[in-house]
Amino acid sequence: MKEEKQINPIEQILDENNLDNIVLYNEQDEPFEFEQIAIIPLENGDKQDLYAILLPLTPLSGIEEDEALVFEVNERENVIRVCADDEIIDRVMTEYERLLDESEVK
Repeated sequence: MKEEKQINPIEQILDENNLDNIVLYNEQDEPFEFEQIAIIPLENGDKQDLYAILLPLTPLSGIEEDEALVFEVNERENVIRVCADDEIIDRVMTEYERLLDESEVK
């Protein structure tokens, strides 16, 4: 999926005050709307990679209605891509669950 049309989705995702849905466009310039669930940073050696968990609000082929997707957020290239690496997806979801558990304890 490509980045923004009018509103930069990376800026939207990183804006902690943003409550609007995120609209991403595929290669055919078709819009897809997502609800932002979480931003998850993961340590990767000496750098930190950023991932977004987004829930599709636009039906997507092969994706269940309540199934969220993990996206890689690349600020340097100003691109958001669906993450296809199962190991990274597992790490992102594990960290998300850990953060959820941590917030419930407080």
